[in-house]
Amino acid sequence: MLLDPSGGTQSDSFNRFAVEVALRPPFFSALLSSLSRCSLPAHPSLTTPQYIVPRTPLIQRLISIVEPVCKAGGFELVDLRFALEQGGWTLRVAVDTPLAEHIDPDEVPSERVDLSACEGLSRELSAVLDVEDPIPQAFNLEVSSPGIDRPLRTAEHYRHFAGSEAKIQLYTPLQLASGERRNFRGALQGFEDGCVVIDCGDQTFRLPLDDIDHAKLVPDWDAVMKGKRGVGKPAPKPIKPGHRPSRKSGTTSAEPRHRPESPHRASAASDSGSDADNKER
Repeated sequence: MLLDPSGGTQSDSFNRFAVEVALRPPFFSALLSSLSRCSLPAHPSLTTPQYIVPRTPLIQRLISIVEPVCKAGGFELVDLRFALEQGGWTLRVAVDTPLAEHIDPDEVPSERVDLSACEGLSRELSAVLDVEDPIPQAFNLEVSSPGIDRPLRTAEHYRHFAGSEAKIQLYTPLQLASGERRNFRGALQGFEDGCVVIDCGDQTFRLPLDDIDHAKLVPDWDAVMKGKRGVGKPAPKPIKPGHRPSRKSGTTSAEPRHRPESPHRASAASDSGSDADNKER
């Protein structure tokens, strides 16, 4: 039987965590403690999580174990993170309902992952991980819904949410003429030839998927407050009454623009022409 590190039973751990999570919807999570044969010492002075690089063999093996269990339960594996925190090692699994191509990304899906679903999936994953035993040290297993700022992991994620604003961080910096760059924020343009295309306003970048440490959506909170998900292509902003659009907007033309001549200038030109004719006569 799995035991809670604080000394309580697994059921007590679930009850305590359920009360804690219920205070911060719409994010749901369930936590299990998995104790293996050996353990690493705790790090009480650790203040920021130390994540394992996503493309390491350990993370790839964990994905190969966890993802089939999620699919069998009718869920999609959104993200998987293995981190060393103040309380020890934690395996975080974020799941959601499968993406549907015919549904607008900005629409809130009718079926959502709730707390009971996270608890059930946690038990299933814990049993499979105990059998496969991919992690040699003690760790906490946390299963949750992705939340509003949904993580992005696969090529399908970037295709589905094209047009949405996102943040991307690379674990291998991109070498540019101006120097190294690791963080990017802009509108997703899709996925092409193994690269994520993102428009950062001043420049469009193609970021190799294998070089991405983590990425997540940046929701439009105004749309969220109106009952939407706050992702997808941004809606055009309403024009204020009395606002006159700028002449700079739109397609520029290569033809020179001539200002109409003033009638006074035309009259003066006509008079000078008459004087010249009189002199010749």
